[in-house]
Amino acid sequence: MGPTFSKPLAVHETPIPGVLLLDLPTHGDNRGWFKENWQRAKMIAAGLADFGPVQNNISFNETAGTTRGIHAEPWDKFISVATGRVFGAWVDLREGPSFGAVFTAELDPSAAIFIPRGVGNAFQTLEDGTAYTYLVNDHWSADAQGQYVFLNLADETAAIPWPIPLADAELSDKDRNHPRLADVTPLAPRKTLVVGADGQLGRALRAALADHPSIEFASRSDLDLLGDLDAVRSWTAYETIINAAAYTAVDAAENPEGRAAAWAANVSGVAALARVATTHRLTLVHISSDYVFDGSRDLHSEAEPFTPLGVYGQTKAAGDAIVGIVPRHYILRTSWVIGEGANFVRTMANLAGRDIKPNVVNDQVGRLTFAEDIAGAILHLLGAGAPYGTYNVSNDGAPQSWADIAADVYALCGRDRGDVTGVSTEEYFAGKHAAPRPLRSTLDLTKLKATGFVPALSSEQLRSYVESLPGVRSG
Repeated sequence: MGPTFSKPLAVHETPIPGVLLLDLPTHGDNRGWFKENWQRAKMIAAGLADFGPVQNNISFNETAGTTRGIHAEPWDKFISVATGRVFGAWVDLREGPSFGAVFTAELDPSAAIFIPRGVGNAFQTLEDGTAYTYLVNDHWSADAQGQYVFLNLADETAAIPWPIPLADAELSDKDRNHPRLADVTPLAPRKTLVVGADGQLGRALRAALADHPSIEFASRSDLDLLGDLDAVRSWTAYETIINAAAYTAVDAAENPEGRAAAWAANVSGVAALARVATTHRLTLVHISSDYVFDGSRDLHSEAEPFTPLGVYGQTKAAGDAIVGIVPRHYILRTSWVIGEGANFVRTMANLAGRDIKPNVVNDQVGRLTFAEDIAGAILHLLGAGAPYGTYNVSNDGAPQSWADIAADVYALCGRDRGDVTGVSTEEYFAGKHAAPRPLRSTLDLTKLKATGFVPALSSEQLRSYVESLPGVRSG
Protein backbone atom coordinates (compact mmCIF):
# COMPACT_ATOMS: atom_id res chain seq x y z
CA MET A 1 0.00 0.00 0.00
CA GLY A 2 1.50 3.33 -1.05
CA PRO A 3 0.96 6.89 0.17
CA THR A 4 -2.04 8.98 -0.75
CA PHE A 5 -1.03 11.44 -3.48
CA SER A 6 -1.96 15.10 -3.97
CA LYS A 7 -3.43 15.86 -0.55
CA PRO A 8 -3.18 19.58 0.24
CA LEU A 9 -1.08 20.57 3.25
CA ALA A 10 -3.33 20.67 6.29
CA VAL A 11 -2.91 20.71 10.06
CA HIS A 12 -5.50 18.95 12.25
CA GLU A 13 -5.94 19.21 16.01
CA THR A 14 -6.25 16.02 18.07
CA PRO A 15 -7.73 15.17 21.49
CA ILE A 16 -4.30 15.75 23.07
CA PRO A 17 -3.54 19.50 23.44
CA GLY A 18 -0.64 20.49 21.21
CA VAL A 19 -0.53 17.23 19.25
CA LEU A 20 -1.14 18.07 15.58
CA LEU A 21 -1.71 15.64 12.70
CA LEU A 22 -0.55 16.88 9.30
CA ASP A 23 -1.48 15.94 5.75
CA LEU A 24 1.65 16.25 3.60
CA PRO A 25 1.40 16.92 -0.14
CA THR A 26 2.97 13.85 -1.74
CA HIS A 27 3.46 13.64 -5.51
CA GLY A 28 4.15 10.40 -7.37
CA ASP A 29 3.93 8.33 -10.54
CA ASN A 30 5.21 5.00 -11.84
CA ARG A 31 8.76 5.97 -10.80
CA GLY A 32 7.98 6.58 -7.12
CA TRP A 33 7.04 9.62 -5.05
CA PHE A 34 8.31 12.95 -3.71
CA LYS A 35 7.25 15.16 -0.81
CA GLU A 36 8.43 18.24 1.08
CA ASN A 37 8.86 16.51 4.41
CA TRP A 38 9.61 19.72 6.31
CA GLN A 39 8.84 23.16 4.93
CA ARG A 40 8.98 25.66 7.75
CA ALA A 41 7.29 28.65 6.12
CA LYS A 42 4.35 26.69 4.71
CA MET A 43 3.81 24.66 7.86
CA ILE A 44 3.88 27.67 10.18
CA ALA A 45 1.39 29.40 7.90
CA ALA A 46 -0.83 26.30 8.15
CA GLY A 47 -0.78 26.41 11.96
CA LEU A 48 2.24 24.38 13.11
CA ALA A 49 4.33 25.85 15.92
CA ASP A 50 7.72 27.28 14.97
CA PHE A 51 9.45 24.78 17.23
CA GLY A 52 13.04 25.21 15.96
CA PRO A 53 14.35 21.71 15.13
CA VAL A 54 18.08 21.16 15.57
CA GLN A 55 18.50 17.42 14.94
CA ASN A 56 17.11 14.90 12.44
CA ASN A 57 16.93 11.17 13.31
CA ILE A 58 15.83 8.12 11.34
CA SER A 59 14.54 4.84 12.80
CA PHE A 60 14.59 1.76 10.55
CA ASN A 61 12.57 -1.36 11.38
CA GLU A 62 13.17 -4.53 9.42
CA THR A 63 9.97 -6.44 10.11
CA ALA A 64 6.29 -5.64 10.54
CA GLY A 65 5.16 -5.71 14.16
CA THR A 66 8.21 -3.96 15.58
CA THR A 67 6.84 -1.89 18.44
CA ARG A 68 8.61 0.91 20.32
CA GLY A 69 7.49 3.09 23.26
CA ILE A 70 5.78 4.55 25.10
CA HIS A 71 8.39 7.30 25.64
CA ALA A 72 7.79 10.97 26.52
CA GLU A 73 10.91 13.02 25.82
CA PRO A 74 11.83 16.50 27.13
CA TRP A 75 11.63 18.09 23.66
CA ASP A 76 9.22 18.58 20.77
CA LYS A 77 9.21 16.19 17.78
CA PHE A 78 7.97 16.31 14.19
CA ILE A 79 7.55 12.72 12.94
CA SER A 80 6.88 11.40 9.46
CA VAL A 81 7.27 8.13 7.59
CA ALA A 82 9.97 7.74 4.95
CA THR A 83 8.85 4.34 3.71
CA GLY A 84 6.26 1.81 4.82
CA ARG A 85 3.43 2.35 7.30
CA VAL A 86 3.18 2.65 11.07
CA PHE A 87 0.45 2.63 13.66
CA GLY A 88 1.18 5.47 16.08
CA ALA A 89 -0.11 5.84 19.63
CA TRP A 90 0.31 8.93 21.78
CA VAL A 91 -0.48 9.39 25.48
CA ASP A 92 -0.31 12.70 27.31
CA LEU A 93 2.14 12.22 30.18
CA ARG A 94 2.39 15.89 31.10
CA GLU A 95 1.26 17.25 34.43
CA GLY A 96 -2.19 18.76 34.01
CA PRO A 97 -5.84 18.04 33.23
CA SER A 98 -5.12 16.17 29.96
CA PHE A 99 -2.80 13.63 31.66
CA GLY A 100 -3.63 10.18 30.27
CA ALA A 101 -5.41 11.39 27.10
CA VAL A 102 -4.83 9.03 24.15
CA PHE A 103 -4.71 9.52 20.37
CA THR A 104 -3.91 6.94 17.68
CA ALA A 105 -3.46 7.18 13.93
CA GLU A 106 -1.93 5.31 11.03
CA LEU A 107 0.88 7.15 9.25
CA ASP A 108 2.24 6.65 5.75
CA PRO A 109 4.54 9.02 3.83
CA SER A 110 1.66 11.39 3.15
CA ALA A 111 1.09 12.15 6.84
CA ALA A 112 3.10 13.54 9.74
CA ILE A 113 2.52 14.39 13.37
CA PHE A 114 3.82 17.03 15.76
CA ILE A 115 4.36 15.84 19.33
CA PRO A 116 5.06 18.43 22.07
CA ARG A 117 7.38 17.83 24.99
CA GLY A 118 5.98 15.36 27.52
CA VAL A 119 3.56 13.50 25.26
CA GLY A 120 4.45 9.82 25.15
CA ASN A 121 4.80 8.31 21.69
CA ALA A 122 4.89 4.74 20.43
CA PHE A 123 4.98 3.13 16.98
CA GLN A 124 4.15 -0.27 15.58
CA THR A 125 5.32 -1.01 12.06
CA LEU A 126 2.71 -2.40 9.69
CA GLU A 127 5.05 -3.31 6.82
CA ASP A 128 8.51 -4.81 6.54
CA GLY A 129 11.31 -2.35 5.88
CA THR A 130 9.58 0.61 7.50
CA ALA A 131 11.56 3.76 8.30
CA TYR A 132 10.36 6.92 9.97
CA THR A 133 12.15 10.19 10.51
CA TYR A 134 11.83 12.76 13.24
CA LEU A 135 13.03 16.28 13.83
CA VAL A 136 13.68 17.35 17.43
CA ASN A 137 14.36 20.79 18.87
CA ASP A 138 17.09 19.78 21.29
CA HIS A 139 20.27 17.76 20.85
CA TRP A 140 19.99 14.20 22.07
CA SER A 141 22.37 13.11 24.81
CA ALA A 142 22.62 10.13 27.14
CA ASP A 143 21.98 12.45 30.10
CA ALA A 144 18.67 13.55 28.59
CA GLN A 145 17.25 10.05 29.01
CA GLY A 146 17.04 10.73 32.73
CA GLN A 147 14.28 13.24 31.95
CA TYR A 148 12.14 10.78 29.96
CA VAL A 149 8.75 9.60 31.22
CA PHE A 150 7.73 6.04 30.28
CA LEU A 151 4.41 4.17 30.09
CA ASN A 152 3.84 0.48 29.54
CA LEU A 153 2.63 -0.40 26.05
CA ALA A 154 0.00 -2.70 27.56
CA ASP A 155 -1.37 -0.19 30.07
CA GLU A 156 -5.01 -1.00 30.67
CA THR A 157 -6.05 2.64 31.21
CA ALA A 158 -4.67 3.81 27.87
CA ALA A 159 -6.10 0.65 26.24
CA ILE A 160 -4.29 1.19 22.95
CA PRO A 161 -5.78 -1.01 20.17
CA TRP A 162 -2.53 -2.39 18.71
CA PRO A 163 -3.18 -3.82 15.20
CA ILE A 164 -0.67 -6.57 15.92
CA PRO A 165 -1.17 -7.96 19.44
CA LEU A 166 1.77 -7.20 21.73
CA ALA A 167 2.20 -10.91 22.36
CA ASP A 168 3.04 -11.31 18.64
CA ALA A 169 5.04 -8.08 18.31
CA GLU A 170 8.76 -7.41 18.49
CA LEU A 171 9.47 -5.49 21.73
CA SER A 172 12.51 -4.67 23.80
CA ASP A 173 12.69 -5.91 27.38
CA LYS A 174 12.82 -2.30 28.56
CA ASP A 175 9.58 -1.42 26.81
CA ARG A 176 7.88 -4.52 28.24
CA ASN A 177 8.68 -3.43 31.77
CA HIS A 178 7.69 0.23 31.82
CA PRO A 179 5.23 1.28 34.59
CA ARG A 180 1.46 1.46 34.35
CA LEU A 181 -0.22 4.87 34.22
CA ALA A 182 -1.07 4.81 37.95
CA ASP A 183 2.65 4.62 38.74
CA VAL A 184 3.83 7.28 36.26
CA THR A 185 5.12 10.59 37.59
CA PRO A 186 3.90 13.20 35.08
CA LEU A 187 6.44 15.41 33.37
CA ALA A 188 6.41 18.80 35.08
CA PRO A 189 5.94 21.91 32.94
CA ARG A 190 8.94 23.98 31.93
CA LYS A 191 9.94 26.56 34.48
CA THR A 192 9.76 30.34 34.58
CA LEU A 193 12.71 32.29 35.96
CA VAL A 194 12.08 35.71 37.50
CA VAL A 195 15.26 37.79 37.53
CA GLY A 196 15.29 40.78 39.86
CA ALA A 197 12.94 39.17 42.36
CA ASP A 198 13.96 41.56 45.17
CA GLY A 199 12.70 44.78 43.52
CA GLN A 200 9.22 46.29 43.57
CA LEU A 201 7.98 44.26 40.61
CA GLY A 202 9.88 41.18 41.73
CA ARG A 203 8.12 41.26 45.09
CA ALA A 204 4.76 41.64 43.37
CA LEU A 205 5.56 38.60 41.21
CA ARG A 206 6.59 36.66 44.32
CA ALA A 207 3.22 37.46 45.87
CA ALA A 208 1.31 36.48 42.72
CA LEU A 209 3.25 33.28 42.05
CA ALA A 210 4.36 32.17 45.50
CA ASP A 211 2.51 28.84 45.36
CA HIS A 212 3.41 27.96 41.77
CA PRO A 213 5.93 25.07 41.74
CA SER A 214 7.36 25.87 38.29
CA ILE A 215 8.50 29.42 39.18
CA GLU A 216 12.05 30.23 40.27
CA PHE A 217 13.12 33.57 41.70
CA ALA A 218 16.61 34.99 41.36
CA SER A 219 18.13 38.23 42.56
CA ARG A 220 19.32 40.96 40.25
CA SER A 221 22.90 39.65 40.64
CA ASP A 222 22.11 36.98 38.07
CA LEU A 223 22.47 39.68 35.43
CA ASP A 224 26.06 40.17 36.51
CA LEU A 225 26.87 36.70 35.18
CA LEU A 226 26.41 38.00 31.63
CA GLY A 227 28.03 35.51 29.25
CA ASP A 228 28.20 32.84 31.98
CA LEU A 229 24.42 32.43 32.11
CA ASP A 230 24.65 29.27 30.02
CA ALA A 231 27.08 27.78 32.51
CA VAL A 232 24.82 28.11 35.56
CA ARG A 233 21.52 26.70 34.28
CA SER A 234 20.25 23.98 31.99
CA TRP A 235 17.93 26.18 29.98
CA THR A 236 16.11 23.24 28.37
CA ALA A 237 14.12 23.05 31.61
CA TYR A 238 12.83 26.62 31.19
CA GLU A 239 10.15 28.23 29.06
CA THR A 240 10.12 31.86 30.16
CA ILE A 241 12.42 34.49 31.66
CA ILE A 242 10.82 37.51 33.31
CA ASN A 243 13.38 40.28 33.63
CA ALA A 244 12.27 42.49 36.52
CA ALA A 245 15.82 43.70 37.19
CA ALA A 246 17.06 47.14 36.21
CA TYR A 247 19.22 50.03 37.30
CA THR A 248 16.67 52.74 38.12
CA ALA A 249 18.68 55.50 39.86
CA VAL A 250 17.76 58.09 37.24
CA ASP A 251 19.86 60.95 38.64
CA ALA A 252 22.87 58.84 39.64
CA ALA A 253 23.02 57.47 36.09
CA GLU A 254 24.24 60.90 34.97
CA ASN A 255 27.56 60.55 36.82
CA PRO A 256 30.43 58.32 35.60
CA GLU A 257 29.95 55.51 38.12
CA GLY A 258 26.19 55.44 37.73
CA ARG A 259 26.45 55.61 33.95
CA ALA A 260 28.60 52.47 33.92
CA ALA A 261 26.25 50.66 36.29
CA ALA A 262 23.18 51.64 34.24
CA TRP A 263 24.70 50.37 31.00
CA ALA A 264 25.87 47.16 32.67
CA ALA A 265 22.44 46.26 34.09
CA ASN A 266 20.09 47.76 31.52
CA VAL A 267 22.03 46.87 28.37
CA SER A 268 24.81 44.31 28.86
CA GLY A 269 22.75 42.24 31.30
CA VAL A 270 19.70 42.41 29.07
CA ALA A 271 21.81 41.34 26.09
CA ALA A 272 22.93 38.25 28.02
CA LEU A 273 19.32 37.29 28.74
CA ALA A 274 18.32 37.99 25.14
CA ARG A 275 21.10 35.72 23.90
CA VAL A 276 19.93 32.89 26.18
CA ALA A 277 16.29 33.38 25.18
CA THR A 278 17.10 33.35 21.47
CA THR A 279 19.45 30.36 21.66
CA HIS A 280 17.06 28.23 23.70
CA ARG A 281 13.77 29.46 22.20
CA LEU A 282 12.54 30.95 25.47
CA THR A 283 10.02 33.72 25.94
CA LEU A 284 11.66 36.86 27.37
CA VAL A 285 9.49 39.32 29.29
CA HIS A 286 11.21 42.67 29.78
CA ILE A 287 10.12 45.81 31.62
CA SER A 288 10.60 49.14 29.87
CA SER A 289 9.99 52.75 30.88
CA ASP A 290 8.37 55.99 29.76
CA TYR A 291 11.90 57.45 29.94
CA VAL A 292 12.61 56.09 26.46
CA PHE A 293 10.58 59.12 25.25
CA ASP A 294 11.27 62.85 25.56
CA GLY A 295 7.71 63.59 26.73
CA SER A 296 6.87 65.84 23.80
CA ARG A 297 3.59 64.01 23.04
CA ASP A 298 0.46 64.01 25.16
CA LEU A 299 -0.05 60.26 24.63
CA HIS A 300 2.68 57.72 23.90
CA SER A 301 1.90 54.69 21.71
CA GLU A 302 4.01 51.55 21.40
CA ALA A 303 5.08 52.60 17.89
CA GLU A 304 6.57 55.95 18.91
CA PRO A 305 10.29 56.25 18.06
CA PHE A 306 12.80 56.39 20.92
CA THR A 307 13.77 59.91 22.02
CA PRO A 308 15.40 59.50 25.46
CA LEU A 309 16.64 62.60 27.24
CA GLY A 310 19.11 61.17 29.79
CA VAL A 311 21.43 58.22 30.41
CA TYR A 312 18.80 56.10 32.17
CA GLY A 313 16.38 56.56 29.28
CA GLN A 314 19.12 55.82 26.77
CA THR A 315 19.99 52.53 28.47
CA LYS A 316 16.33 51.49 28.64
CA ALA A 317 15.86 52.30 24.95
CA ALA A 318 18.97 50.25 24.10
CA GLY A 319 17.65 47.34 26.15
CA ASP A 320 14.30 47.52 24.37
CA ALA A 321 16.02 47.42 20.98
CA ILE A 322 17.92 44.29 22.02
CA VAL A 323 14.88 42.48 23.38
CA GLY A 324 12.94 43.43 20.26
CA ILE A 325 14.97 41.00 18.14
CA VAL A 326 14.26 38.02 20.42
CA PRO A 327 11.72 35.90 18.47
CA ARG A 328 9.52 35.37 21.54
CA HIS A 329 9.38 38.54 23.59
CA TYR A 330 7.08 40.84 25.49
CA ILE A 331 8.24 44.36 26.33
CA LEU A 332 6.00 46.00 28.95
CA ARG A 333 6.48 49.76 28.93
CA THR A 334 5.52 51.27 32.29
CA SER A 335 5.50 54.63 34.05
CA TRP A 336 5.78 55.82 37.64
CA VAL A 337 5.97 52.38 39.29
CA ILE A 338 4.68 51.93 42.85
CA GLY A 339 5.18 48.74 44.83
CA GLU A 340 6.64 47.34 48.02
CA GLY A 341 9.66 49.37 49.10
CA ALA A 342 10.71 53.01 48.83
CA ASN A 343 8.63 55.00 46.35
CA PHE A 344 6.91 58.35 45.82
CA VAL A 345 3.60 57.41 47.46
CA ARG A 346 5.28 56.08 50.60
CA THR A 347 7.39 59.21 50.78
CA MET A 348 4.35 61.47 50.56
CA ALA A 349 2.46 59.44 53.17
CA ASN A 350 5.47 59.69 55.46
CA LEU A 351 5.66 63.47 54.99
CA ALA A 352 1.93 63.77 55.67
CA GLY A 353 2.36 61.84 58.90
CA ARG A 354 5.09 64.26 59.96
CA ASP A 355 3.02 67.39 59.20
CA ILE A 356 5.43 68.48 56.44
CA LYS A 357 4.09 70.66 53.63
CA PRO A 358 6.11 69.69 50.53
CA ASN A 359 6.77 71.35 47.19
CA VAL A 360 5.99 68.82 44.46
CA VAL A 361 6.46 69.00 40.68
CA ASN A 362 3.27 69.95 38.86
CA ASP A 363 4.35 70.03 35.19
CA GLN A 364 5.18 66.33 34.77
CA VAL A 365 1.99 64.47 33.81
CA GLY A 366 1.29 60.75 33.60
CA ARG A 367 -0.26 57.79 35.40
CA LEU A 368 0.91 55.59 38.27
CA THR A 369 1.60 51.92 37.60
CA PHE A 370 1.20 49.65 40.61
CA ALA A 371 3.56 46.69 40.60
CA GLU A 372 0.76 44.19 41.25
CA ASP A 373 -0.92 45.35 38.04
CA ILE A 374 2.31 44.92 36.05
CA ALA A 375 2.50 41.38 37.44
CA GLY A 376 -1.12 40.84 36.44
CA ALA A 377 -0.46 42.10 32.92
CA ILE A 378 2.56 39.79 32.55
CA LEU A 379 0.59 36.75 33.63
CA HIS A 380 -2.30 37.73 31.36
CA LEU A 381 -0.13 38.15 28.25
CA LEU A 382 1.64 34.84 28.88
CA GLY A 383 -1.53 32.95 29.76
CA ALA A 384 -3.56 34.35 26.87
CA GLY A 385 -0.83 33.68 24.33
CA ALA A 386 -1.05 37.32 23.22
CA PRO A 387 0.97 38.27 20.14
CA TYR A 388 4.60 38.96 20.97
CA GLY A 389 5.72 42.57 20.98
CA THR A 390 5.62 45.77 23.03
CA TYR A 391 2.69 46.72 25.28
CA ASN A 392 2.13 49.88 27.29
CA VAL A 393 1.17 49.03 30.88
CA SER A 394 -0.01 51.52 33.48
CA ASN A 395 -3.06 52.02 35.61
CA ASP A 396 -6.02 53.69 33.96
CA GLY A 397 -7.77 56.97 34.61
CA ALA A 398 -7.19 60.65 33.99
CA PRO A 399 -3.52 61.70 33.75
CA GLN A 400 -2.21 63.58 36.79
CA SER A 401 0.84 65.52 37.83
CA TRP A 402 3.06 64.42 40.69
CA ALA A 403 1.61 67.29 42.71
CA ASP A 404 -1.94 66.02 42.03
CA ILE A 405 -0.99 62.55 43.24
CA ALA A 406 0.75 63.96 46.32
CA ALA A 407 -2.40 65.92 47.17
CA ASP A 408 -4.45 62.72 46.79
CA VAL A 409 -2.12 60.95 49.20
CA TYR A 410 -2.40 63.76 51.70
CA ALA A 411 -6.20 63.63 51.49
CA LEU A 412 -6.19 59.86 51.96
CA CYS A 413 -4.00 60.37 55.04
CA GLY A 414 -6.54 62.81 56.50
CA ARG A 415 -4.57 65.93 55.65
CA ASP A 416 -5.48 69.06 53.69
CA ARG A 417 -4.77 68.83 49.95
CA GLY A 418 -3.61 72.43 50.16
CA ASP A 419 -0.59 71.28 52.19
CA VAL A 420 0.98 70.29 48.83
CA THR A 421 2.39 73.18 46.78
CA GLY A 422 2.94 72.65 43.05
CA VAL A 423 6.18 73.87 41.48
CA SER A 424 7.73 73.49 38.04
CA THR A 425 10.42 70.91 37.28
CA GLU A 426 12.87 73.74 36.70
CA GLU A 427 12.09 75.29 40.07
CA TYR A 428 12.21 71.99 41.93
CA PHE A 429 15.62 70.95 40.59
CA ALA A 430 17.24 74.41 40.65
CA GLY A 431 20.80 74.03 41.91
CA LYS A 432 20.53 70.22 42.04
CA HIS A 433 22.32 67.60 39.94
CA ALA A 434 19.39 65.90 38.21
CA ALA A 435 18.68 63.97 35.04
CA PRO A 436 16.31 65.44 32.45
CA ARG A 437 12.81 64.04 32.72
CA PRO A 438 9.95 63.68 30.21
CA LEU A 439 7.16 66.11 31.06
CA ARG A 440 4.41 63.97 29.52
CA SER A 441 4.42 60.28 30.36
CA THR A 442 0.85 59.16 29.70
CA LEU A 443 0.84 55.78 27.92
CA ASP A 444 -1.79 54.69 25.39
CA LEU A 445 -3.38 51.49 26.76
CA THR A 446 -5.42 50.57 23.67
CA LYS A 447 -3.19 47.67 22.59
CA LEU A 448 -3.10 46.10 26.06
CA LYS A 449 -6.87 46.37 26.49
CA ALA A 450 -7.37 44.67 23.11
CA THR A 451 -5.82 41.50 24.60
CA GLY A 452 -8.56 41.41 27.25
CA PHE A 453 -6.60 42.96 30.12
CA VAL A 454 -8.32 45.95 31.72
CA PRO A 455 -6.00 47.90 34.07
CA ALA A 456 -7.47 49.06 37.36
CA LEU A 457 -8.06 52.76 37.90
CA SER A 458 -5.09 54.53 39.41
CA SER A 459 -7.33 56.30 41.95
CA GLU A 460 -8.70 52.99 43.26
CA GLN A 461 -5.28 51.39 43.51
CA LEU A 462 -3.84 54.46 45.21
CA ARG A 463 -6.55 54.39 47.86
CA SER A 464 -5.98 50.70 48.59
CA TYR A 465 -2.22 51.17 48.69
CA VAL A 466 -2.27 54.16 51.05
CA GLU A 467 -4.79 52.51 53.36
CA SER A 468 -2.50 49.47 53.62
CA LEU A 469 0.46 51.52 54.83
CA PRO A 470 1.21 51.23 58.54
CA GLY A 471 0.32 54.23 60.66
CA VAL A 472 -1.83 55.94 58.03
CA ARG A 473 -4.77 57.89 59.45
CA SER A 474 -7.35 57.46 56.70
CA GLY A 475 -9.16 60.54 55.52
